[in-house]
Amino acid sequence: MIKMRPVLPKDLDLICRHREAMFAEAGRDAREIAAMNPAFRDWLKPRLQDGRYFGFIAEHDGHSVGGVGLMLVEWPPHPSHPSDDHRGYVLNVFVEHEQRERGIARLLMDAADREFRQRGITYAILHTRKAGRPLYDRTGWVQTSEMAKTIQPVAG
Repeated sequence: MIKMRPVLPKDLDLICRHREAMFAEAGRDAREIAAMNPAFRDWLKPRLQDGRYFGFIAEHDGHSVGGVGLMLVEWPPHPSHPSDDHRGYVLNVFVEHEQRERGIARLLMDAADREFRQRGITYAILHTRKAGRPLYDRTGWVQTSEMAKTIQPVAG
């Protein structure tokens, strides 16, 4: 049986490992991932401690089998959330490879929905790769018009 528990500060290493594996599976360059890891750990640690990063860990027989991270992002009122000045943000959705196809990701996303609802969040966003899209389609997520661009730093 899968049990859900809230993310705790002690989960720092676990969340970092999940994020690294998630990006590796997405085909990101190992050097890029290695460059990100220390900065992500430094970013995550205080947010786990003060609750700005929250979420859930899925466990089976006392062992972690997956997780989801959640945040609230300040955002101006928007036609999709006309009276709210925050959006929910879902990140670091990960299920251990040997545990996949058991409904764990669905349980994690259902827990995320409940948590956002309890916090009064009416609109949430996430980024996905092709492999995750069927889950998100089944759970009511829709693709938006968002685009992205990397801005090169100023030399010198």
